Parts: sequence; structure tokens; C-alpha cells
Amino acid sequence: MTTLTVTTRGQVTFRKDVLQHLGIKPGEKIELDLLPDGRGVLKAARQTGTVASFVGILAGRTKKVATIEEINAATAQGWAGKE
Repeated sequence: MTTLTVTTRGQVTFRKDVLQHLGIKPGEKIELDLLPDGRGVLKAARQTGTVASFVGILAGRTKKVATIEEINAATAQGWAGKE
């Protein structure tokens, strides 16, 4: 069991081995689920993507406008593993 100390400001510093065990790197977030019996479950917060965020990832990177036929062809090639 790992024991952590809470500062007067209510902060806790996790040791490197704990963060490695959880798979958490600097800058990433941690989720804490509070249970009714006073315990908590700590885990790495994993982002879930949305279609809107995926579409927006390429916004403004090109001036070319693709037709629906070009988009469908590119999707079919990508799905088939072709470039």
C-alpha cells in the first residue's frame, strides 16, 4: 500500500512509481470515483473522442474542398489499407 501526505492546501503529490503504474504521464488527468463507504477509486482519465472533434482536427489545414465522391473513395481506400 502506498501512503501519500496531504499538504495544508489539500494537495497530494503522487510518486513516480504510482504514476507509472496508472499509466499517467505529466499533463494528463486523473479520475477519482468517490464511493459511498468513504473510499475512492483512482484511474487515468482517458479521453473519448467525438465525431465533431475528429472532423475539426483538420479544419483550416487545406484550401481544397473535396467532393462527396472523393471523400467516399479516400475512405474506401483507407479502409482497405491502401494509400
